[in-house]
Amino acid sequence: MSDNQNILNKKPLPIGSSDFMEVREGGYHYVDKSFFIREILEASAKVILIPRPRRFGKTLNMSMLRYFLEKTEEDRSGLFDGLAVRDDECFETHHGKYPVIWMTLKDVKHREWPGCLAMLQSVIYEAYARHRYLLDSDALFPDEKNYIRNVLKKEFRQSDDEISLKNLSEYLRRHHDTRVVILIDEYDTPLHSGYAGGYYDDAVSFIRNFLSGGLKDNEHLFKGVLTGILRVARESVFSGLNNPGVYTVLSRRFSDSFGFTEPEVRQFLENRGMGDLYGEVSHWYNGYLFGKKVIFNPWSLINFADNDGEAKPYWINTADTGIIDRLATRSGKELREELGQLLEGRRLTKPVYESIVMRNLEERDDLLWSFLVFSGYLKPVEQADDELFVLEIPNNEVRLIYRQMIRNWFAEKTDSNQLEEMLAALENGDVRLFERMLRRIVMRIMSYHDLADEPEKVYHALVLGMLVWMSGKYEMRSNRESGYGRYDLMLRPKDPEGQGVIMEFKRLDEDEDEDEDGDRDGKKKKKTPQEALKEALRQIEERGYATELEAAGIRKILKLAVVFRGKKLWMKQGGPVDG
Repeated sequence: MSDNQNILNKKPLPIGSSDFMEVREGGYHYVDKSFFIREILEASAKVILIPRPRRFGKTLNMSMLRYFLEKTEEDRSGLFDGLAVRDDECFETHHGKYPVIWMTLKDVKHREWPGCLAMLQSVIYEAYARHRYLLDSDALFPDEKNYIRNVLKKEFRQSDDEISLKNLSEYLRRHHDTRVVILIDEYDTPLHSGYAGGYYDDAVSFIRNFLSGGLKDNEHLFKGVLTGILRVARESVFSGLNNPGVYTVLSRRFSDSFGFTEPEVRQFLENRGMGDLYGEVSHWYNGYLFGKKVIFNPWSLINFADNDGEAKPYWINTADTGIIDRLATRSGKELREELGQLLEGRRLTKPVYESIVMRNLEERDDLLWSFLVFSGYLKPVEQADDELFVLEIPNNEVRLIYRQMIRNWFAEKTDSNQLEEMLAALENGDVRLFERMLRRIVMRIMSYHDLADEPEKVYHALVLGMLVWMSGKYEMRSNRESGYGRYDLMLRPKDPEGQGVIMEFKRLDEDEDEDEDGDRDGKKKKKTPQEALKEALRQIEERGYATELEAAGIRKILKLAVVFRGKKLWMKQGGPVDG
């Protein structure tokens, strides 16, 4: 392709615009997703919910659906010229045939319920204002027109809000003598806000009544379509709806309607003169699986192109990840060992439930994985059994989220400069300094941990989390086979001339009564810290844990034994030695 052709193909990118009409009339680059319209019309369910991660094109698709279906005096057929749907038989049958109630709740966020309710009322006001012509309709009764006037004057009670969707659909049906389409974008934003702000029950109660009024057994309804991030559990929000069609990222239907497929990305890059950057784009923004189809993050890809091919995290900088941070670190109490395993590039087999009661998120550890999958922070690679899925981090951009999450966790609890100094001591082989500083950090942080159940995992996660600071120079690995056994923790330098580190952890029971020098004061002969340290180092040698490093050509290997009892720890060096 010539440079002139590339320039012609470089249409402006729709950054910050999710209005279909604006994108089309403005000549912006648009990846044709109009087949989504036919899929909606062909779906047998009257009410359809499609949850997807944020910034995957939900609002743009819903806007497109609105402009296609909405009955207006304006001819909008030109918006669809050149798109797949223009030549589909559904165009003549359905284009411009229905009154549409369009609402987006994506900006309904507030720290307190009264503020959230006021924002919801503003959304309702805007929906009624778009149909202000109903005040002149002969099909409405005087009391119904008074209701509309009260909404437009914002003089209504919460009970009026909750029936507003049902009322408006009835008024529109009678006026147009045609059934109504209801489109609600990002329906669950108030629920996320309520969960974070402590008014979840108020938000759930409102949204449940509001949606039920407009979508349950509504004879005036032709189609109802909702998007969001999560499928909030039926008993929370959708208890009143009769068999809505729900299509999550695990579903095959609508799998390529949101986000960009591999062919779409290749064509997009070719059009921008960036075809040779596909590999880098794939590393950073590929990796999602929607219904077994490989999907790229569209927001990140568009920003990548707009910044002349600069690969960096764009998606993670567009939203508050506070809920994710809190859940992934057990509400700030401890780090999860699984986070380290994910950062190592390993896969986890965990339950994924397609519906979530958000108030249970912090009570049930198993719900975390569902939340991470549907929010776009993990991808389901394969289904292991019923609700068990094999999960992994989708791409490099999301991997940075987990690294930052761990850094934030440590930043709240210790001095990052002290942490960096401690890790520098490890890198330089100053084991005594590393041991002293690690003890200090453990004494400060372990008060946040529950050491009663599995203290080995707590220590392991703590040290692995600290080593995230060294991920630029080292590959972190844990609980992997090497030689004749499984080592606990390994740092493999990316530079073969660098120093590798192997760490083995041993736990002493709480009832052992030695002092810090290993003197036994009790009558029972139990293992001393020094004996446990020797045993750990012997295990490293006898089981050949250094084999993996030696095979990679790493000659400098530091072997460390770490023994702990409660918040006390001891360390002994078995290296460095030549491999």
